[in-house]
Amino acid sequence: MKWLFKLVAKFLFKLFYRVEVSGLENYHDAKKTGKPILIISNHVSLLDGPLLDLFIPGETSFMVDRSHTKKWYERFLLSMSHFFTVDVHSPYAAKHMIEELKKGKQCMIFPEGRITTTGGLMKVYEGTGMVADKTGAAVLSVNIGGAVYSKFSYLDGTKFAFVKLFWFPKITIHIQPYSEIKLKKGLKGAKKHLFYKEAVSNLLRDAGYYATVKERTIFASLIAAKNSYHAKDICIEDINDAQLSLKKLTQASVILGKALQKNLQDEKRVGLMLPNVTGMPATFFSLQAYGYVPAMINFTAGLAAIESACETAELKTVVTSKKFVEAFEIEELIEALSKKVNILYLEDVRTQINLVSKLAGLVKSPKCLPGFNKQSSSEAVVLFTSGSEGMPKGVVLSHQNVVSNIEQINSMLNLLPTERIFNALPTFHCFGLTAGMLWPILKGAKVFMYPSPVHYAVVPEMVYQTNAKLIFGTDTFYSGYARKADPYDFYSIKALVAGAERLRPETRELYASKYRQAIYEGYGVTETTPVLSVNIPTAFKDGSVGQFVPAVEHRLEPVPGITEGGRLFVKGPNIMMGYLMPDQPGKLQPPKDGWHDTGDIVAVDEDGYVWIKGRAKRFAKIGGEMVSLTAVETYINQASPEGHHVVVSLPDQRKGEQLVLVTDDDTLSRKTVTDAAKESRVSELMIPKTVILVEAVPVLGTGKTNYPEVQKIAERHFSS
Repeated sequence: MKWLFKLVAKFLFKLFYRVEVSGLENYHDAKKTGKPILIISNHVSLLDGPLLDLFIPGETSFMVDRSHTKKWYERFLLSMSHFFTVDVHSPYAAKHMIEELKKGKQCMIFPEGRITTTGGLMKVYEGTGMVADKTGAAVLSVNIGGAVYSKFSYLDGTKFAFVKLFWFPKITIHIQPYSEIKLKKGLKGAKKHLFYKEAVSNLLRDAGYYATVKERTIFASLIAAKNSYHAKDICIEDINDAQLSLKKLTQASVILGKALQKNLQDEKRVGLMLPNVTGMPATFFSLQAYGYVPAMINFTAGLAAIESACETAELKTVVTSKKFVEAFEIEELIEALSKKVNILYLEDVRTQINLVSKLAGLVKSPKCLPGFNKQSSSEAVVLFTSGSEGMPKGVVLSHQNVVSNIEQINSMLNLLPTERIFNALPTFHCFGLTAGMLWPILKGAKVFMYPSPVHYAVVPEMVYQTNAKLIFGTDTFYSGYARKADPYDFYSIKALVAGAERLRPETRELYASKYRQAIYEGYGVTETTPVLSVNIPTAFKDGSVGQFVPAVEHRLEPVPGITEGGRLFVKGPNIMMGYLMPDQPGKLQPPKDGWHDTGDIVAVDEDGYVWIKGRAKRFAKIGGEMVSLTAVETYINQASPEGHHVVVSLPDQRKGEQLVLVTDDDTLSRKTVTDAAKESRVSELMIPKTVILVEAVPVLGTGKTNYPEVQKIAERHFSS
């Protein structure tokens, strides 16, 4: 009778939960090896055991902790499967599983040992890795999707009472290709346990990515989010108390997009110049809906850089807002820019929207729009490099680049529906666009859009008032917030994430001591959409930028004169389509063989953590030796953590190059810097020859140091 019961149960699961299984061919490949099969999976609900037993072929034996067999409904659900009970905290638990596998049984372990209460991957126990190693098992990593939002998950507790759960969410089961876990030679003690733990964690993390990534456009992803989450829940808020739900955002995209289409005609790329308000995502998705490629204009870059960007991307029109132009006092810039391109104001576009067009938009199916049906490999958005090393280049990202990076981010830092991200990073910055705006919207969460990251007193207060869970920033911005924030302003935060520039140890330590908050440093570049690696609560090393996100390949090429690390090249689904160069407007120049040269010198340790040593261009050759300008700044920062210090190099007739320090700290002199160098025991070659005091070190709108301007300051000092 048990087989009949399982047949009926499987039918009911398919009927109510619309269960979809992918990767079954990977199970059959593992079966062909003749090895014992060990299935590992994320643990998101009480339905997980029955789901795996019903939808994965073969007879599976489950290892279940005794604490999960006390309630009647737990015993009822377990009765549908083969299981043996253990005390997961006992050292003998792994021994029982090893014995079962050696008998030739197909076994299953939930490596987390408990059902998640965060919605994402929690602590993984190293015993699973040891079991796989000792038995030589073919390990099948499985991801269960959707069940975490069911009434059978553990997200209905006090902490996550705000998460609206479904009775019957769609459930997916994805099976990854099998792998083996073999202990590296020489690893003992704590290192051995860490290896087992991280090997299993990485398999589950990768499975989470491959299970969720889809080949679709950004606009199609918005429609999928509307259909998957609570469409009427607010997903976007701003400082003006404007709000948009997924449903209203979709409707706005259809209606506003149609009005924009009448003004844009057959243009391909369209400039978009707006601050962080609800109008930004509404306009961005409106352009996406009708197949246009938004080119994100950095309105802080200055007229020359903006005109260059418009020429490079062959823009005919820039969409902006009269209210924005007045509020940011950029009337002169817009007046000058209007001589090169057409300026289209949203206020004028909205006057063209009447009742008939609104009704037509409400009944029009989004799936019929050009932006829904475009190829995922086609252009989605153009961003521009910061210009920190010259005129900005256009970086063309495809829909697949953006969608993939969102899933890569989500596999590392899980985001629950209705959790709020506070985003003050501008959306003309890739970090602010992908992670700050698109990630929360497309994952059913909330984003509070704040127009300026340099409002150092206001941002911490707004983080406090909005009960934000995540905030993104750069070292420059976090340092600014620390000078103004109250120690309780970040009480609700579960993660502060830093990127775009190196996070100084002094900043990290300040937040740990004053706010009792960790800053998780990540790394990426515009060309990688942007996230390449990030530290996370379950896997971090202070000073590193974390481990690579799933599906990213890397290689390090040696650099003459540099002994530690190499020049980083990366390849993966988030790597750009190519550059648009200022000297060849409109011509796409793809990365060679899909590999992007980041221009950064990095080291990758045995645990897969990435350590940034500096930009290849930020090394000086002094007396025949390569000196890292970043390393020089590091020991100066230790001596003066409150100041902003930048070291550049200039030609030197005797030693080839000389170091020049530009700083806003009036307590620094060559003597104090020399004393700091001695204290840090660094080479004399790393002591700047000249110290230049400025009122403020030039900074770009993205928060990065404006190196060309700093270089000019140093050059003017010696030419005067």
